[in-house]
Amino acid sequence: MKKKASALVASATATAEEQRRRQAIVAEIFAREKQPRPNTMKLVLWDSTLAFARGLKRFIDIMGSLAALVVLSPLLLVVAMLIKLEDGGSIIYRQVRVGKDGRHFQFYKFRSMHENADRIKAALNQQNQSADGVIFKMKRDPRVTRIGRFIRRYSIDEMPQLFNVLAGDMSLVGPRPPLPDEVTQYTLEDRKRLHVMPGITCIWQVSGRSDIPFKQQVQLDKEYIHSQSLRKDLWILLKTIPAVIFGKGAY
Repeated sequence: MKKKASALVASATATAEEQRRRQAIVAEIFAREKQPRPNTMKLVLWDSTLAFARGLKRFIDIMGSLAALVVLSPLLLVVAMLIKLEDGGSIIYRQVRVGKDGRHFQFYKFRSMHENADRIKAALNQQNQSADGVIFKMKRDPRVTRIGRFIRRYSIDEMPQLFNVLAGDMSLVGPRPPLPDEVTQYTLEDRKRLHVMPGITCIWQVSGRSDIPFKQQVQLDKEYIHSQSLRKDLWILLKTIPAVIFGKGAY
């Protein structure tokens, strides 16, 4: 009799525990149902908007670069001839620069310095006039040729970068592409400049160009990245025109 009673008690206990377990499972299911789910539609719309903005920016880059090359082709031809006539050296200067996400690419400029400029740069490092020392700047750089001084003052030396834009390495507007050696000195905060496509012109170039210290350049670039829009790009492009004409901060 006692054994039967014990068995009944054990069975009842097991049944009660099973019921509690099932109730807990049901409660957990209901709790999951009540949790907010991500709005898939909003995410899809956001991704579509970003893709459209990137596509439109790329379209503007291509059309703007082609138009600029057509309009400026007589000037570019004259500059190329003057560079060649001055010292017989190469017309285009090629250099490795760092682009979006740290990718290296071949960067083009009209040559504004003597052919051996890179070799004597080390001897001039102590005369670096950059406020932060990360980038190299000299107002009276002895490596610059006579034609070079003129085309640098009015940023004509940057025009071959329109081909970089067509190739997809650069944009018309974006942070300027740094040298690999400069990137090795970047802090984690500085590396945020590499999150977007580099550009021919940027926010700090229309705000003082080389007169602006490196840290302030980084800050302005980060502000541009955080508030990037086609309207802001158009504003920077329009501001670039007087900045180039007056040549302030260019050396």
